[in-house]
Amino acid sequence: MLATSIPASARVLKAARIESPPASAVLSEGQAAPLFSLPDADMEMFDLASVVGKHHVVLFFYRRDNTPGCTRQAIDFSDHDVEFARENCMVIGVSPDDCMTHAEFRDLHGLSVRLLSDEECDVCKLYGVWRSEEVGGVVRRSVRRSSFIISCDGVLRFVLHDINPRGHAAEVFKLVQQLNTRNANGNRQKHGSDA
Repeated sequence: MLATSIPASARVLKAARIESPPASAVLSEGQAAPLFSLPDADMEMFDLASVVGKHHVVLFFYRRDNTPGCTRQAIDFSDHDVEFARENCMVIGVSPDDCMTHAEFRDLHGLSVRLLSDEECDVCKLYGVWRSEEVGGVVRRSVRRSSFIISCDGVLRFVLHDINPRGHAAEVFKLVQQLNTRNANGNRQKHGSDA
């Protein structure tokens, strides 16, 4: 009876699936990307496992909605969303903000990238971007601004930490193009040796 008195949206907000145990180790290029599920701004679940084998993924972690640097970063990624899609790449943002805050942020700035809510910071911890920092003599926990480029086969191909939001989307786009060029060259070499 108690479960039915809780609105469905409240249950979804706490839903998260993590398939790899949280680790404090920093992830590195060449490792399998840890799988997870989180709700997005529309309270629909995004499951990383569902896109492995279909799309490359740019997973960018940011501190908060509506802060200057995070807003610039999300707008820049959204401005290049069509180009990323042409490269068979999805762009996904993750922060500790809740789904409602993400929806307001998306609508206010006309964002097209999908924003995921990691309120418990489980995925931030899983990807090694949840850290302590001292500001004015006070130690606080926050998200380390980072981007992970995950190839179609579910492998971390590029890991970028402490990025500058200005120009970051263009930098990441070049890396995705490089990834696709590498794949195309590998396919040509494979087919050439089969002939």
